[in-house]
Amino acid sequence: MTKTVLITGTSRGIGLEFARQYSDAGWRVFAACRRPQAAHDLTALAAASGGLMTVHPLDVTDPGQLQALQHVIGSTPLDLLLNNAGIYGQANAAFGHTDPGKWLEAFRVNTVAPMKIMEAFLSNVAASDTRLMAALSSKMGSMADNHSGGSYVYRSSKAALNAVMKSAAVDLRDRGVTVVTLHPGWVRTDMGGASAEISTAESVARLRRILERVTADDSGSFFDVDGSIVPW
Repeated sequence: MTKTVLITGTSRGIGLEFARQYSDAGWRVFAACRRPQAAHDLTALAAASGGLMTVHPLDVTDPGQLQALQHVIGSTPLDLLLNNAGIYGQANAAFGHTDPGKWLEAFRVNTVAPMKIMEAFLSNVAASDTRLMAALSSKMGSMADNHSGGSYVYRSSKAALNAVMKSAAVDLRDRGVTVVTLHPGWVRTDMGGASAEISTAESVARLRRILERVTADDSGSFFDVDGSIVPW
């Protein structure tokens, strides 16, 4: 039976590669992004997918667009809900130089939106065979791994996302839904930069292997791209 995934933030980078790899693996892919009309690589993938991939507008902070996507997906079971969309928020968020507006926007995108999307599609995930929800976080949201300070906006929004995912793992256990958090590594994307350690293809391939093997016993875990557990 064909498995189904909903992925946010698919216009480029890691999200685009997730859409590519899951479609290539024969999954039905609901690929969501802010501006499909400008997502040329994504729409080309969808056109070549033989109907496996469809592209949908979704600004993750827009309740109206989220409701519209709910209507499109309807009662379709989702084996995997992958909250990938995220922003850095403020590049130079050093002590004494944080921008409250950019900080709040980072929380809206990186923390609040994944929660609202999980709430919106809980019944779809619970109706599937795999029943898995995942979110792309970062080691920069880890308290124990923070040895360099700074980056207050991004770090705090991802730390808050980690807390959301951990609580969701507890709250959704009775629904049989597994909830995990993922660190993709330092990836060569617009955010990671050209000098980053690994390609999007390598990062996504590793993360997919992790997602393939997780069980209900792993719910609430924060996985590094190498499969190890990241400390909170």
